[in-house]
Amino acid sequence: MRVFQTTFPVRYYETDKMAVVHHSNYIRYFENARSQMMLDLGLPVEKMEDKYGVFCPIVSVTCHFKRVARMGDTLTATAEIVRPPLAKLIVRQTVVNQDGELCAEGEVVLGFIDRNTFRPVRCPEELYELFTDKS
Repeated sequence: MRVFQTTFPVRYYETDKMAVVHHSNYIRYFENARSQMMLDLGLPVEKMEDKYGVFCPIVSVTCHFKRVARMGDTLTATAEIVRPPLAKLIVRQTVVNQDGELCAEGEVVLGFIDRNTFRPVRCPEELYELFTDKS
């Protein structure tokens, strides 16, 4: 599957008194990479919701911290769809620093729910094709 990425500097407000990125920001970095993934696929999240009538709430998040990121670092967050989505979308995520050193890795599981009924549904077929296109 394709890997999507976004690169950005560590911002002051993301750090603690030791100039180390606070652990909660890695979940935001994961979100940034997934948002970039949707943009790269030509379907920003808000358009996906309108076009296919589904929301994709997060079911679970895991994050394993490997190395601290600090003020002054430039980070790259990645998102990779692990397998074709059926009732859920599993995204493998990483954050690396400018030297290619792994700072954090994890996995985010998203579900699909009907935007009107809020009931779980399978991934819409057109969306499935978009997620599984290997181009």
